[in-house]
Amino acid sequence: MVTLCIRYTIDLNKFEEFEAYIKALPPTVKRCGGAPAGYYLPTKFAGPMTAAVGLTDFPSFAAYENFREKMAADAEGLEIRRRVEASGTILSEDRSFVDCVAESRY
Repeated sequence: MVTLCIRYTIDLNKFEEFEAYIKALPPTVKRCGGAPAGYYLPTKFAGPMTAAVGLTDFPSFAAYENFREKMAADAEGLEIRRRVEASGTILSEDRSFVDCVAESRY
């Protein structure tokens, strides 16, 4: 399994637009072959208020490539992306893959 980690820098003044984006995304991600592992918004307790994270699991890198192709052709996914881009809430995205070496069992 591989996990895509997207680190977002968001415009704090458009927090609600970003929240709507990440709440709308999971059904499309699932339909296109990804398994949403979690989308996380910044808190007011600690750390930068402009940093958010999205994690999506895939069984392999080949599955991720297939997912990218499906997302690029998915009408609902394209509309969700169009709305967030039009809002200007995402200032940058950094993508990387991470490995889970220990799971939390709280």
